[in-house]
Amino acid sequence: MSEEETGIIHFKNVTKKFGSLVALGDVSFDIKKGEFLFITGPSGAGKTTILKLILGEVVPDSGEVIIDGAKVANLNSKDLPKYRQKIGTIFQDFKVLPERTIAENVAVALAVIGLPQVEWNSRVEHVLKLAGLNRATNLFPSQLSGGELQRVSLARALSVNPKILLADEPTGNLDWETSDKLMELFEKINKEGKTIVMATHNLEIVKKYKKRIINIIGGKLTK
Repeated sequence: MSEEETGIIHFKNVTKKFGSLVALGDVSFDIKKGEFLFITGPSGAGKTTILKLILGEVVPDSGEVIIDGAKVANLNSKDLPKYRQKIGTIFQDFKVLPERTIAENVAVALAVIGLPQVEWNSRVEHVLKLAGLNRATNLFPSQLSGGELQRVSLARALSVNPKILLADEPTGNLDWETSDKLMELFEKINKEGKTIVMATHNLEIVKKYKKRIINIIGGKLTK
């Protein structure tokens, strides 16, 4: 079977504990290449743990996490940077550098992956235009709204041309109108072929955008 048929993300009987806390208990699911998936559930349910396992920030205590053919637990510290180039991440708190311009914030991601500097300007210009921020290139984060800052975070994630986008509560600090506009941008990016995994509390977003849902409560998948 092809990768598109078998999926790009596989969790096989994954258990992850933090001390005595079972963050995930025997969890299994697959995500297809190009799919847009919501992970829902209350705070502390295990949503962020799933994203951290995909990113390789933590490894399972048992079971397997396989991303784009790679067993994450088998990656060593030298392999991880190249592996993470496949993955863009967007967070609720934006994680922008206040002393850098918007263009410089995006370029930081390109420096991290070692892209030749001569290619930075064209790549930065492209993703800022995609995110609707082409007029904000030389502004600083303090001059932007929350919605615009989240678009900066998205542009930075896209700059490395990832196969997978992980979004952890990306609308958590935004009002409905701003959240809706951001989701339209995620939709556009998904239609261009990116696999998107979004952890969210926002049930209005989930209801409107009608994607496949993984609901997790107490580290267990529920229906």
